[in-house]
Amino acid sequence: KKFAIIPSGGDSAGVLLPPPRSIAMPRRRLETMPCGGGSPLAHALNVAVRTGLNAQKSGDVGKVVVVCISDGRANVPLAYAMEGALPAEEREKPDRKELKEEVLKTASSLRGLQGFNLVMLDTENKFVSTGMAKEIADAAGGKYHYIPKASESAIASVASGALADIKAQ
Repeated sequence: KKFAIIPSGGDSAGVLLPPPRSIAMPRRRLETMPCGGGSPLAHALNVAVRTGLNAQKSGDVGKVVVVCISDGRANVPLAYAMEGALPAEEREKPDRKELKEEVLKTASSLRGLQGFNLVMLDTENKFVSTGMAKEIADAAGGKYHYIPKASESAIASVASGALADIKAQ
């Protein structure tokens, strides 16, 4: 069992922790993980796919499970995450419909990858729900779980159960 941590925030996502050889390292990395800011969700999914494919190619893993903890509200397009993107102050506000299409297209690419599964943990406030996290899970052919109170223990419990279900398949 190996895992990687890929936080997204600001304009891009990056591998905070590649699949480790040591179990002590993940805890230290989680404690320093950045939170808040923009939501480059399509970029985060792309980075997760790339990381998973690399782990499969190296022979380290067979199955890849992408656990996405998000409200599904992307607000940073892929183009802004790319090298050479315009500085933030020179950018136009992204179009919500285009952002949605971009995220769903990226999520649907997981559906065709052998040995890949998506587990979507929806942290969105249901009073102002867009339902986007469910759409992402559906596009990827993945599992969807709504977590009304996204505490550390709630996320860990739902993620563990979802991973056990996938392992049993």
